[in-house]
Amino acid sequence: MDHSTLWWLLAGAIVVAELLTGTFYLLMLALGAAAGALAAHAGLGQVAQMVLAALVGGGAVVLCHWYRRRRPGDLSPRADRSVNLDIGEVVHIEGWNPDGTAFVRYRGAQWTAIHRPGTTPRTGAHRVAELVGSRLLVDPM
Repeated sequence: MDHSTLWWLLAGAIVVAELLTGTFYLLMLALGAAAGALAAHAGLGQVAQMVLAALVGGGAVVLCHWYRRRRPGDLSPRADRSVNLDIGEVVHIEGWNPDGTAFVRYRGAQWTAIHRPGTTPRTGAHRVAELVGSRLLVDPM
């Protein structure tokens, strides 16, 4: 069997492993295996193939890790509109209780609303920013 065929089989096996585990970094290693296969197609020796595969795969992992660490964090599922359709909806608060909660009618039911720590509670329209348990965390509009 040709060296390039072995590299392509290795790349395919790594992709299958990624699909089974969901580990994105395995795709970067599959890129390294594909680079090894291309090096084999170019006629480079086994050592050059392995070095190129290691450099491309390892470099891709390092770049991916560096990029993900620099990116701002993803939203919490509690504050993500694609997870919870209540996020961004408007509720009207008539008054706040001494404990920092308010009762609002929303979607035909009574909900407990809380304000974001550090903000002064006030009446009026508020936007739902997050769900904390069964309570609505609201921000004034």
